[in-house]
Amino acid sequence: MKNNSIGIIGMGWVGSSVAISILQKGLCKKLLLNDINMDIAEGEAMDLNHGSSFFPTADTQACSIQDMKHCDVIVITAGRGGRPGETRLDLLKENIKIVKDISSQLKEYKGILVIVSNPVDVLTYYYQKFTGLPVERVIGTGTMLDTARLREMIGKRIKVDPKSIHANVIAEHGDSEVVLWSSAMVGGMPLRNWEGWSTSDEENITIQVRKAAQEIIKRKGATNHAIGLVTATLLKWLMYGHKRVCNISSTLNGPYGLSDIALSVPTLIGENGIDRLIEVEMTSSEQEKLALSAQVLRRAIDSVA
Repeated sequence: MKNNSIGIIGMGWVGSSVAISILQKGLCKKLLLNDINMDIAEGEAMDLNHGSSFFPTADTQACSIQDMKHCDVIVITAGRGGRPGETRLDLLKENIKIVKDISSQLKEYKGILVIVSNPVDVLTYYYQKFTGLPVERVIGTGTMLDTARLREMIGKRIKVDPKSIHANVIAEHGDSEVVLWSSAMVGGMPLRNWEGWSTSDEENITIQVRKAAQEIIKRKGATNHAIGLVTATLLKWLMYGHKRVCNISSTLNGPYGLSDIALSVPTLIGENGIDRLIEVEMTSSEQEKLALSAQVLRRAIDSVA
């Protein structure tokens, strides 16, 4: 850690959940908040400071984006959230305008950008292009949450704690995401060798993972708590230099035969951002699904005027 400070741009449902998760983990001494409506940012800062007796010491303040440029990491959650029946890509037309505005203020930023806003893959791509920051320092939360959902659902099915399950979702954080069932493991044992497991379980869980956000949005209007925890955990690994492999989104130039496109693949991260992308073994079917997901994202990227 350097300045021991984190900024969050966008203080809606997700931004506020990211903020409380950061504070509860004790990740920084200073947390800076920004929103297009600065009254909201100021109100959130006041509310969070009033709880400071119950988490590790930190000072939370509302500020401009310019005043965040010394932060070790800036998290971007700004943008319209999804509505019932919408895909994440449906948000692109509105949210790309916000990307252009924020990027213009971050061109000389020296820290790491973490993108949470949807469609996260396309926005990660354009935040990197519009800011001109190195690919290694513009990271989307990507399929980290999808992977967590997958492990939770597998764990519930076989009655094993999700922490003992190693299974991954890659590609788009959205409808074309890919579950790597062929490499799923439970405590070192291939999941497909687990007593009672069947391919019908895989089909059902794939659908549940893909539709999880819509099911939550249909009931409460947004998803926020799990992504807040995901983001804070990612920040912990980045700020403390933990060498962790996780499924995050970044702009690929070569791995898996993909170039000039952002999506999630297993990635080794450290204190400077992305160390390297990891090419894992996949079946031919999984490779085809990854290629199809890349095509979906390529069309979305190219749709931006």
